[in-house]
Amino acid sequence: QVQLVESGGGLVQPGGSLRLSCAASGLSSDYYAIGWFRQAPGKEREGVSYIFSSDGSAYYADFVKGRFTISRDNAKNTVYLQMNSLKPDDTAVYYCAAAQTRYNDTYYDRPWAYDYWGQGTQVTVSS
Repeated sequence: QVQLVESGGGLVQPGGSLRLSCAASGLSSDYYAIGWFRQAPGKEREGVSYIFSSDGSAYYADFVKGRFTISRDNAKNTVYLQMNSLKPDDTAVYYCAAAQTRYNDTYYDRPWAYDYWGQGTQVTVSS
């Protein structure tokens, strides 16, 4: 049984930083990508960043480029999202997800490309 558990969310002031973790268990070694998504109240879930298992290459949504960094620790089966220069607009529930199905590499910013989801962690950016 695949389980993804996010942690690291919380309340931070604008300009601050947080590091989210996504601990994976039961995931087969042939998973294709791990992604981070977020969903704010009244808005659709949107892709933030994803990383490919094959070579560690990563993608970032324009609204987080230069501020967020995705990384992985294969020994710990954990993917991280380092979030710097946080803004109030970054307030949302953040989810990690794992994809085992291969699509065009550009599709992994879309929720439907993922097979497994975590329960989410709340990030609130406010003074």
